[in-house]
Amino acid sequence: QVQLVESGGGLVQAGDSLRLSCAASGRTFRSYAMAWFRQAPGKEREFVAAITWINGFRYYGDSVKGRFTISRDTTKNTAYLQMNNLKAEDTAVYYCAPRGVEYRQSSDFDSWGQGTQVTVSS
Repeated sequence: QVQLVESGGGLVQAGDSLRLSCAASGRTFRSYAMAWFRQAPGKEREFVAAITWINGFRYYGDSVKGRFTISRDTTKNTAYLQMNNLKAEDTAVYYCAPRGVEYRQSSDFDSWGQGTQVTVSS
């Protein structure tokens, strides 16, 4: 079982930037990738970005490509999400999760952290 702690969210204005962190811990932690998801009230959870642990390949959802950058520190079991040019539609609670090859889906995951709130004022 993995423990996940997301941090770095906050209240910002449109066009501003935030950097989210995801710290993972657990003696048997292993995964193909770490992914970020977000969920706004009344909406389905949405894939944001993923990065593979071994080679650092990056994947992004269409709505954030070109604005967000995912990265990871393998020595710290930590993933980051640099969010630039934030828009009002980015407002959501952001969660991270270890993922396999099917990194865009998360319906089979049940060890979510507390998430971190991102609110963008327009």
